[in-house]
Amino acid sequence: MACASSCRPLFLSSPFPSSSSPSSCSLTTPFLFSLSPINPSSKPIITTLTANSGSFPVLSVGGGCDGGNNNNNDDGPFGSDSWRWNDDSSSSSSHSYPFLLFLSSLLACSSHSQLSSALARTNGETEEDDVVWEVRGSKWTKLIPDFSDDAFVVSNGISNLTKLLSLSTLWGQCRDLVMRLLLPEGFPDSVTSDYLDYSLWRGVQGVASQVSGVLATQALLYAVGLGKGAIPTAAAINWVLKDGIGYLSKIMLSKYGRHFDVNPKGWRLFADLLENAAFGLEILTPSFPHLFVLIGAIAGAGRSAATLIQAATRSCFYAGFAAQRNFAEVIAKGEAQGMISKSIGIGLGIALANCIGSSTSFALASFGVVTWIHMYCNLKSYQSIQLRTLNPYRASLVFSEYLLSGQAPSIKEVNAEEPLFPAIPFLNLLSANRERSVVLSSEAKQAASEIELRLQLGSKLSDIVSNKEDVLALFNLYKDEGYILTEQEGKFCVVLKESCSPQDMLKSLFQVNYLYWLERNAGIESRGASNDCRQGGRLQISLEYVQREFNHVKIDSESVGWVTDGLIARPLPNRIRPVYATV
Repeated sequence: MACASSCRPLFLSSPFPSSSSPSSCSLTTPFLFSLSPINPSSKPIITTLTANSGSFPVLSVGGGCDGGNNNNNDDGPFGSDSWRWNDDSSSSSSHSYPFLLFLSSLLACSSHSQLSSALARTNGETEEDDVVWEVRGSKWTKLIPDFSDDAFVVSNGISNLTKLLSLSTLWGQCRDLVMRLLLPEGFPDSVTSDYLDYSLWRGVQGVASQVSGVLATQALLYAVGLGKGAIPTAAAINWVLKDGIGYLSKIMLSKYGRHFDVNPKGWRLFADLLENAAFGLEILTPSFPHLFVLIGAIAGAGRSAATLIQAATRSCFYAGFAAQRNFAEVIAKGEAQGMISKSIGIGLGIALANCIGSSTSFALASFGVVTWIHMYCNLKSYQSIQLRTLNPYRASLVFSEYLLSGQAPSIKEVNAEEPLFPAIPFLNLLSANRERSVVLSSEAKQAASEIELRLQLGSKLSDIVSNKEDVLALFNLYKDEGYILTEQEGKFCVVLKESCSPQDMLKSLFQVNYLYWLERNAGIESRGASNDCRQGGRLQISLEYVQREFNHVKIDSESVGWVTDGLIARPLPNRIRPVYATV
């Protein structure tokens, strides 16, 4: 039906725009009752309009629209005759007729809405194919079809203000906000499975670290004479000297960066120990104020070194967490988590410092408790990390297990067995309740530990050969490889060529593992470099096997998640450039 420009909605849940076309109405809500001015000679007309692709009954009372039938617009916004009932009895029946139609239309709308909602719920619960999930970051919202509106609506959506302000809803909104601010978008699918455990433990240790920092800073201020009439300039000079001397340690330690890539967990734990030792020295300064610069410089050097190691190893961890190459976002969220931990820690530290005052004994006692919490959380966070790159220990464990069982072990199993300091057994810390792997064989674990100790990457050629015959035999055997491997005095000596790549080093380690098992299971001992390079010699046998099987072990390792593009190692700087004479 046509719609007059003077038509007004009777019940509105939201404003409705006027139609720009005289022949159609634009309706935006499901329940619309449009009332035209009533002319005495007109009859009510019931029509159906479409709103949001759904059909709803609309009651329109009146006989005319824009076509000159509504010229009396002086007596109100709805016209002179709109909803005005005459007193003469002759028109009583015509007046009751629109009212009854209005009530029946209202009842039909209500029944239609309830029926549509019931159908939507029923179909959403019984027909799994009609369920749609809306994903926004880490939030999944279930949508079900609403046939009355030809659209999908939120399942079990909030229908009133009480539910909107309910405690569970507010908790869910706060949780979603925290996840958006502190966790990478798409969590948990956008990161690896060990990310959450690491972040939780790091959060607690961050609080403990800041508490120790506040206690140490307070002690330093007391040591320079704060509150005892000290000269501010002298205190400032002492402070600058302390920090300036401490910065030198960071400069000198930077050249050992390659060490941190090989064993980042162990070095990170060592950095935390160093940081706590520095805090302890600073807390002692009030007892030795005349040694403020010396103690402060030593503590500052320890803290600077710890900061460098922490920054260097953090990138190793974050790179492993970025499952969808969202490296920058993982770093950003990690910094946000760190800021929250620091804020909480500073607040607790200030409160604790106010309770302790200038008492060094109470400060040391509190520091001991906080340090224990700090180190325990650090240990748990590093044990939860699952590194996917291959260092000498992890690669040896993977290769040995492959040689024994024919399958590459999982990332979780290998990381659970890796000690924090593979080369220093007495520094390896394992929690008492830590679950040991039942998948990896004890022989493979022992082999990985022994190979780690016996391996020497980047050996000097002059140290492992004694005659021309050995040199020529080794050069001839390894002429197509980027390395030369032989055994000398119980050591697996790998001489690296100038063109050697991390992939070549990984390949050499696979051959080292095969040599180890030839020696242990087959009893084939070394008889000199020249003899081992001949047909049937241990070097010739092992190299032939490696050339045949190396790609297979790489494929199997990659299938379980290992990164096999090269060996993460710290070789010695020695390289050779063989020159082969052309015939």
